[in-house]
Amino acid sequence: MQTWSLVSICVLLSIIARWGVSLNSYSGAGKPPMFGDYEAQRHWQEVTYNLPIQEWYFNTTNNDLNYWGLDYPPLTAYHSWICAYLAKTINPEWVELHKSRGYESTQHKLFMRTTVLVADLLIYIPAVVLYCLYLTDGSSKKKVSVMFCFLLYPGLILIDYGHFQYNGVSLGFALWGILALGLGWDVLGSMAFSLALNYKQMELYHALPFFCYLLGKCIKTGLMGRGLFLLVRVGVTVLATFALCWLPFLAEPSQAMQVVRRIFPVARGLFEDKVANTWCSLNTLIKIRSILPGDSQLYLSLACTLLAVLPSCIRLLTKPTFWHFKLALVNSSLAFFLFSFQVHEKSILLAALPACLLLNDLPLMALWFLQASTFSMLPLFLKDGLLVPYIVTSLGFLFFSIYLLSALDHCSEDKLRLGAYNKLFYWVLKMDLAFIVRWKFYISIAAMVGLSIAAAVLIAPLHLPDLFPVLISTTAFLHFLGTFIHFNVIQFSEPPSRKSQKKSN
Repeated sequence: MQTWSLVSICVLLSIIARWGVSLNSYSGAGKPPMFGDYEAQRHWQEVTYNLPIQEWYFNTTNNDLNYWGLDYPPLTAYHSWICAYLAKTINPEWVELHKSRGYESTQHKLFMRTTVLVADLLIYIPAVVLYCLYLTDGSSKKKVSVMFCFLLYPGLILIDYGHFQYNGVSLGFALWGILALGLGWDVLGSMAFSLALNYKQMELYHALPFFCYLLGKCIKTGLMGRGLFLLVRVGVTVLATFALCWLPFLAEPSQAMQVVRRIFPVARGLFEDKVANTWCSLNTLIKIRSILPGDSQLYLSLACTLLAVLPSCIRLLTKPTFWHFKLALVNSSLAFFLFSFQVHEKSILLAALPACLLLNDLPLMALWFLQASTFSMLPLFLKDGLLVPYIVTSLGFLFFSIYLLSALDHCSEDKLRLGAYNKLFYWVLKMDLAFIVRWKFYISIAAMVGLSIAAAVLIAPLHLPDLFPVLISTTAFLHFLGTFIHFNVIQFSEPPSRKSQKKSN
């Protein structure tokens, strides 16, 4: 009873934090002609409510795809239609065809913010609560502490409630899938993750670990017996879920192909803006987009992504344990973020979700990465007028994670899983690795604070207008690359022993 009281208090505090951020500005407010992501979400509601489903993804006189055309899978469109139906009931002007373009009012802002919160309350927050209570080791107090820090992750709050998106829906479905697999409900987990994929195509970042974990489990169980039966059930479930989501578009092949073309826009280029991945960071030295044609950029990124994700997935396939599954989710999503094609800065949220799953196992490393992921989106937050919410949520998350999870107290080589480095570099690393990691964390936080202040206060030289965004993205890239290497090393080392887990609990 006491545990659920603490859970209720923590959920309430996280809702207050979310609503506090939502009181600020949003992407593109008062900035015609395109406005921003807030208008994109509103426009999708306008399109899905007023046009027949066959026109949602096609360029017509009533649906200008150059003005925030739908470019997400069908489940996003259905969600927009539901929100539009409610909006039409409250105020028809909010979704009136053509005339509602760029609509802004206090009442509409309240409605849109509420739809994000309701989606979180229905999908994301329950998944976080149940995961932490049922799949996290430790006392009840420790589980609630992990849950509170999980819910306070500032990157997702700032993007969904400040910038304005519905990332909590796709991430929530993915987390329900992870929770189901952790509890042994493989069929339900497959269905939940299929829903995540049908809400946002970027959930492909997590697809290979799901596939390899389930396939490895089937092989381990025996493909001539129960394993084959499980494989068939999972396959049928995935196909049925996709068929139901795509049913209105399957009547004509041209409909389905148009949706595919919209959700995979390869013509947009290798990357956008100053994203903290390999190609953008490398582009400051070598102008890749000028040297290589578009097709070559696509093939290069595809090859690098597959090479980066392959070791982790092979390891998971041969050792399909839940511990390796969680690590593979981090490694796969980071591999896609660092090397794949057409990456947005907000895509780092896909790596942040599995990192949150490790807040109990590797508190310092998870906290460190999550702070860096929020910092990497600072240029976007400054553009949207979210500097104060960025500072408050980041400091709050840092404080509670260090205090509640004792992140800085768990800095021994054993708890940081640094034993593999001693084995790899025995003759070179005759030093206190835990001490070095701790000081690297302090220096890293200081660098992020310094760059945040500089970007907010100083004016870049006229001949270097993108100086601070480039410095921020490059700094964050180095953090992400280091995290990617570190978690791959951990995945190939021994898993945490039951004895050490009980001792820490």
